[in-house]
Amino acid sequence: MCDTCGCNVTPGNRDLAEGRQATQVLGSLLKVNDHQASHNRVHFNGHGVLSVNLMSSPGAGKTALLEATAELLDGDLRIGVIEGDLETENDADRIRACGVPVVQICTGTACHLDAHMVHDALHELDLGSLDVLFVENVGNLVCPASFDLGQHHNVALLSTPEGDDKPAKYPVMFRSADLVLLTKRDLAPYMPEFDATKAANYVRQLGNAAPILEVSSKTGGGLGDWTDWLRRGVTELRTNLAVPSASLGS
Repeated sequence: MCDTCGCNVTPGNRDLAEGRQATQVLGSLLKVNDHQASHNRVHFNGHGVLSVNLMSSPGAGKTALLEATAELLDGDLRIGVIEGDLETENDADRIRACGVPVVQICTGTACHLDAHMVHDALHELDLGSLDVLFVENVGNLVCPASFDLGQHHNVALLSTPEGDDKPAKYPVMFRSADLVLLTKRDLAPYMPEFDATKAANYVRQLGNAAPILEVSSKTGGGLGDWTDWLRRGVTELRTNLAVPSASLGS
């Protein structure tokens, strides 16, 4: 789909990628990206801001989760958002309506955000006024997992309508997740074919022991555990960085 992550390189054209071996091309891209990601992380750490990369397929409920999170936290934690989409500011407008500072990144044809895009967006945010910065990545179960943005945590969303086997089909994203959210669980009575236990087992089979929470942004179910996870994350980060926890929400 894009020219930056290698998803347009297939076994049939691998040796022709930009006239060089694809592994060299992609290796160079990732090396440069990782350097910028480290720089981004310095920014986050310098302000004691927990950075969270939200990844999922399109329509899994990332923006709805952020809307519900903003309402639940209500100043308890100060949050900001970087929104990634190919086009439009539709999701950014929804976040702005919650009173949350947001920067929209329109990637054009790129199917993921990279560290340089995030770095540019950081110049439009006051990190000193935030406790948590969410990066809502482009809806895609493949490429976003390959690019470090400088985040402290990856959170992967799997919605009830998608089916419980997605962790098995798209292992890279779910293997790298520090938290897995099973979303739209208010639909469970209407979609009994989604087996939450089976979804969790697929994650465990990837060797990932990350917490798995069932949530519903519509009803609020499970979101208390989600916001508690965020609070712990901020406290742990600032403890490790020797930033006073008293600054939380100040």
